[in-house]
Amino acid sequence: MEKPRVVLGVSGGIAAYKACELLRRLTESGHDVRVVPTASALHFVGAATWSALSGHPVSTEVWSDVHEVPHVRIGQGADLVVVAPATADLLAKAAHGLADDLLTNTLLTARCPVLFAPAMHTEMWEHPATRENVATLRRRGAIVLEPAVGRLTGVDTGKGRLPDPEQIFEVCRRLLARGEAFADLAGLHVVVSAGGTREPLDPVRFLGNRSSGRQGYALARTAAARGARVTLVEANTQLPDPAGVDVVHVGTAVELRTAVIAAARDADAVVMAAAVADFRPSEYATGKIKKKDGREPAPIALVRNPDILAEISADRPRADQVIVGFAAETDDVLANGRDKLRRKGCDLLVVNEVGERRTFGSDDNEAVILATDGTETPVPHGPKEVLSDTVWDLVLPLLR
Repeated sequence: MEKPRVVLGVSGGIAAYKACELLRRLTESGHDVRVVPTASALHFVGAATWSALSGHPVSTEVWSDVHEVPHVRIGQGADLVVVAPATADLLAKAAHGLADDLLTNTLLTARCPVLFAPAMHTEMWEHPATRENVATLRRRGAIVLEPAVGRLTGVDTGKGRLPDPEQIFEVCRRLLARGEAFADLAGLHVVVSAGGTREPLDPVRFLGNRSSGRQGYALARTAAARGARVTLVEANTQLPDPAGVDVVHVGTAVELRTAVIAAARDADAVVMAAAVADFRPSEYATGKIKKKDGREPAPIALVRNPDILAEISADRPRADQVIVGFAAETDDVLANGRDKLRRKGCDLLVVNEVGERRTFGSDDNEAVILATDGTETPVPHGPKEVLSDTVWDLVLPLLR
């Protein structure tokens, strides 16, 4: 079979060296990769490196091999174009249709999925000009990942770091797998909650649950790969931030409620995949509760936590917002799920059977997705990304 053809664009940022790792992952997984750097990118990584790693000649100019018309043919023949790192300058040129080198010409001729992985200083990413350029590209169907938060050049830290190459590769893989339906969530803002809340009892103990957050993270990753702007509200997962996703870290149910409500104000869809504790201790002991010889511990009084799913379903900022809930059940799974769908008032409810060795912490899942119109969509046992894509497939018609 013919190898998928990928164009790896590299613009002139210090993170250009990380694109070598992305190139390695693409070539080793069977992709035919053509590297097209900008002239400034070659100040960071030389043409010989790109040529040796890709197996193709490297040029920045439209004047090389003119008889092959590279400024047109490279983009026309690509199955995917990914630019990593994408600097503020490159994003501006792409948004305004400038074509002053081989990479920007390629971007204009490509009719395949185009993925930008930005990397720049925080001030540059947050500048209104950059934000408008990103919005323009996303509006046209390009996938622009959110930068990661971390160490930048010098002593600076903040948002603007290139997402991890392994995660960029996973987005590339999913874009190629989806074909023409690669950006069906473009222009949408979705909020996903993930993980399990912890309710402190004293400085060293808490009430919690077994949720790993993997299903919520899969939902965030698949939404980002399909073009959405994603806000992930995570509770105690200890998982690396997904590439291209805005992540809000919380601990308790009350903190998760505050973060979800704030993020949902301009969201098109909210998916509550987090396992939120139903109860919390009524009192917090400021010191560690001690074990006393010959005496039983005092009972722990509990109070209800807010019902976040029911609250956001009843009080939506706009009528067309779609709300998806999750129900983890141990018995009478579908009956309890149908009852919960009715009580919570959400549009879809993902129901799965859980237990000590089922679902929690696993890379796989199986579920039935219930809708308010009575339809039931079973998702057989398989990777959590498959369930995630099915959820988004059912969300889309409700948004339209």
